[in-house]
Amino acid sequence: MPDTWKQVKHHDFAAGETDRGPGVPSELTNNPRAGQWDGRRMGQGMVADYKRFLMTDGEGIRCSIYVSGCPFRCDGCYNSSIWDFQAGYEYNQKLEDMIMDDLSQSFVQGLTLLGGEPLLNTTILTPLCRKIRERFGHTKDIWCWTGYTWEELMRPGETPDKRELLELIDILVDGRYLKDQHDSLLQFRGSKNQRILDVPKSLEAGKPVIWAKLHDQERFIPEIYGKDRAAGEGDAS
Repeated sequence: MPDTWKQVKHHDFAAGETDRGPGVPSELTNNPRAGQWDGRRMGQGMVADYKRFLMTDGEGIRCSIYVSGCPFRCDGCYNSSIWDFQAGYEYNQKLEDMIMDDLSQSFVQGLTLLGGEPLLNTTILTPLCRKIRERFGHTKDIWCWTGYTWEELMRPGETPDKRELLELIDILVDGRYLKDQHDSLLQFRGSKNQRILDVPKSLEAGKPVIWAKLHDQERFIPEIYGKDRAAGEGDAS
């Protein structure tokens, strides 16, 4: 059976609008107008997964919550099974208590918001992030992946709940996944249009500011190890 994403027709709902950020518009995703998608209405309070103590979803050891629902529907999305806002299970107090307990561990650097589309699940994520700030201040950081670009989030007419959540986030990985710009050497991203942004500095500057610790690979690690090992063995022979 063909993958779900291969059956999707995409639309540019803001045709003619310019300066929407890298890769926008794209025929490989849906492209919304400002305010077209409202997480306060669309989000159903559903969670697809919660993962503890990972090192793949941002800097350091992290906990990651995957919320359900995403209307961007990028071709090649690895999480297409949770595009449906009804997928998964309801966010509940037991899960929230687990997240807070996990974050209290000294070796955990912070929480990562993924999906699905976190900025369309503000009804659960904004209160959660506020509680994290109240309890931990900025000793724990918050990362977020979104299909929106920074420029789209800053457009006049965008729903205010997105900005409210954004102001609680430290690092934002922005932009759709575009399979025609896929690059496996990118740090924490899947395609070249995506950026890792320092949110407080971006808000202060009034423009996107790239995370200072950005470090993309120049070669595949297996390739590096293979060539270095071969070179070493050659020298020894």
